[in-house]
Amino acid sequence: MMFWYDHNVSGWGWFAMSAGMILFWAVIITIAVLLLRALNQPHEHTHTAAAPSAEDILRERLARGEIDEDEYRRRLAALHVGPVAKP
Repeated sequence: MMFWYDHNVSGWGWFAMSAGMILFWAVIITIAVLLLRALNQPHEHTHTAAAPSAEDILRERLARGEIDEDEYRRRLAALHVGPVAKP
């Protein structure tokens, strides 16, 4: 049988093999850790934002200038009193 480079591996060959094996396992472990972290994180995009309250909507309308301050106070007071009972 004919071997291209003989069986003897020089010192650099052993070093390259050792460094390559360490690098290979470091990459495998890094990928595993990152994958586990990604799978165990709570998904932020699944949470829906809470609907704005009636008071928030009133504040926004006041800020945009759709209602004046008197209208804002009147409607806010009506919200705090509650629904008006019909006779």
